[in-house]
Amino acid sequence: MTKAITFLLVDDDEDDSMLFEEVLQECDPEIHFMAASNGKEALDMLTSEGIDLPDLIFLDLNMPRMDGKECLSKMKQHAALAQIPVIIYTTSFHLKDIEETRKLGAIGFITKPSDIQDLQMILGIIVEHFPQNLKLALRALSQIPTHL
Repeated sequence: MTKAITFLLVDDDEDDSMLFEEVLQECDPEIHFMAASNGKEALDMLTSEGIDLPDLIFLDLNMPRMDGKECLSKMKQHAALAQIPVIIYTTSFHLKDIEETRKLGAIGFITKPSDIQDLQMILGIIVEHFPQNLKLALRALSQIPTHL
């Protein structure tokens, strides 16, 4: 039996998390969804005994307790977590945030879309290409300047 694909969203906005999960399940109901409300909660979850690690992490930047940059840095220093691809998923669109998170190890940067159709398109492209062509999916999304 093949292991189900699991996506983790780390985001303190409960409404954003619920919408993300709903759209993800529309794209592919077989994808398992996990959520954490801040970086510390995510790290605690990911380093606990017996957890099945996610295949892809979407990480917000602006969160209480531990922000996304600190969380990303700590994940990339942890042997078991360092190989999990991380896509920044945030309201920010600042070039400085994009550059910093890439240096820390993020493979992509998505500015949260303002409407559900854009989120459906973004997640649809990622799901369609995951895992074999994730970089191709991110390149396709980068052609849409308001998102990546």
